[in-house]
Amino acid sequence: MAGGSRQIVRDGILVGVATGAYGVSFGAIAVAAGLKVAQACALSLLVFTGASQFALVGVVGAGGSALAGAATALLLGSRNALYGLRLAPLLGWHGWRRLPAAHLVIDESTAMSMTRDNRSDARAGFISTGISVFLLWNLATLVGSLAGEALGDPRAYGLDAAVGGAFLALLWPRLRDPRNRVVAVLGAAVALGTVPLAPAGFPVLAAAVVALVAGAVSRRDDPTELPERGDPSGGGAS
Repeated sequence: MAGGSRQIVRDGILVGVATGAYGVSFGAIAVAAGLKVAQACALSLLVFTGASQFALVGVVGAGGSALAGAATALLLGSRNALYGLRLAPLLGWHGWRRLPAAHLVIDESTAMSMTRDNRSDARAGFISTGISVFLLWNLATLVGSLAGEALGDPRAYGLDAAVGGAFLALLWPRLRDPRNRVVAVLGAAVALGTVPLAPAGFPVLAAAVVALVAGAVSRRDDPTELPERGDPSGGGAS
């Protein structure tokens, strides 16, 4: 492996460590929302996109249906399909290799691939980042969910409000962009406006639709826009 590729792999692992550690929060919050340890771990293993996972447990924890939570998670995770369209010709994998690669398409692995000058470096960035985030995110989810279960009733520690805090932490780094601030205000307004009228879980879904429409419009205007490396919103779960 050339020196440049070794550096890319090291960078990918460091991104994985920083992003994967956030899985502890998801595990604890998932248990606080009423999920069992096995269910929290299954979400990280099979869904593996942080924002969507937090959205699902947020809806369920607020009393919404699993279907509403899944719909919200699907909307937030739809950006990964757009990433896949960009990555497929760059990485150049065919056949069965596309299946495991598709599961590793998140914000971080995309950002670590799209900035490379050649296919070999792009693959090195994608694999090192994707695998390290996946392994550490799942390990951290297990640790966090076991710790959350050991605490007992989450309401006694205020953990029932942790989902909102986690979403704010995911959102905050993106608010540097004025356009994102406008989208955040619109989404919040729609969510607050539907709270008295809709069942639990629907306001989050409505706000996600606002974000999805705004994202589609901005991507059409700037098809080359990619998330910054290390953006936590898709950790493992962008």
